[in-house]
Amino acid sequence: MAKPYIHFSREEFSQRQQKTRIRLEELGLDGLLLFKIEDMYWLTGYESDGFCIFGCMFVGTDGALTHLARPADLGNISYSSICDDVRTSPDGDGQTRADHIQTMLQSHGMAGKKIGIQVDTMGLTPRLFLEIQTKLEGWCDLIIAPDFIRELRLVKSPRELTYFRKAGEIMDTVMDKVIDATHPGAFEGDIYATFYDTLFRLDADLPAHIPPFGSGESALNLRYTSGRKHVLENDQVTLELGLAYRHYHVACMGVVLTGPEVSDRHLRMHATSVAALEAVQQVLRPGRTVGELFDTYRSVLEDRGEHDAVLTVAGYTMGAMWPPTWMEQPLIFSGNSQVLEENMTFFTHMILNDRETGLSMAVGETAIVTNDTPEIITHAPRDPIIKL
Repeated sequence: MAKPYIHFSREEFSQRQQKTRIRLEELGLDGLLLFKIEDMYWLTGYESDGFCIFGCMFVGTDGALTHLARPADLGNISYSSICDDVRTSPDGDGQTRADHIQTMLQSHGMAGKKIGIQVDTMGLTPRLFLEIQTKLEGWCDLIIAPDFIRELRLVKSPRELTYFRKAGEIMDTVMDKVIDATHPGAFEGDIYATFYDTLFRLDADLPAHIPPFGSGESALNLRYTSGRKHVLENDQVTLELGLAYRHYHVACMGVVLTGPEVSDRHLRMHATSVAALEAVQQVLRPGRTVGELFDTYRSVLEDRGEHDAVLTVAGYTMGAMWPPTWMEQPLIFSGNSQVLEENMTFFTHMILNDRETGLSMAVGETAIVTNDTPEIITHAPRDPIIKL
């Protein structure tokens, strides 16, 4: 396999770039400054976490395609991107990133033109945006562009779905091994070690954020917290696991209950979570809306007396993501009008946190939207997970 080491055909990249240019023309823009690594990967195959410091790409309606990167990222560009036009933005040379961006745009004849800029991304800090805005004021017409490439990425291609299915296959193996490693007396660090060891051995990628799981009181934490401890008897261990294959993320969620005593309340919460998940998956069809998914989740919980446990989000789409998160819009929340289409991918999680009793329960699976029953690609145990 010759450089660049890409995971899609050049024809697929060309089609994606053409869709982007068509949309730019519809918006009346002559070009777009990109700072979102997920979009750069989708357009060119570029893989790097250097965006956390600086990374920019320009797409012009006239066919221009340019990387502007720090010297430290040139190796990654050469290794992974099909884009041949690469400019450098050196560190500490007395010029600003905005100066380098203007120089690059000048070379493409963009003076006086309408140029879009992405702002809904971790790759563009407010400080850098203000510098660019100040530098280009009066030189060109800088316009905040809608997040349309993300929208183009929502419906996955056959090759992307192949990567999702592979990630799901690995996730099922990882989930089984992590559950086996979870029992009274187990050290949380060893559970984490099982997770990472298994995914690496199966050629998966690191998840875009640290999977949050904990036991006891930390079982209610839906974000990672520091400090490992041992699983106790009569404990609860929340497993929210995610991993990627070629950066395409899947997730799976469940709660391990340790004996010898398991409360009826925990078992009722589990039954409610499973019922909600199955109901939501029945609504996961083309033509329905993301908001309807949330309404279904909320309805099941409320019908079973769990009004106080209803969260404001019941999942989100999954795709190729980079740190700090594997979550991407659209989130599954009330009133979200995004219409579901075939080959979209979603992680739906049914989480119940009873803060009065300190009990937690959840199930979650990743699925591909089809014209019929959704294709479930990660599988959470539907029976209570009890380890004595």
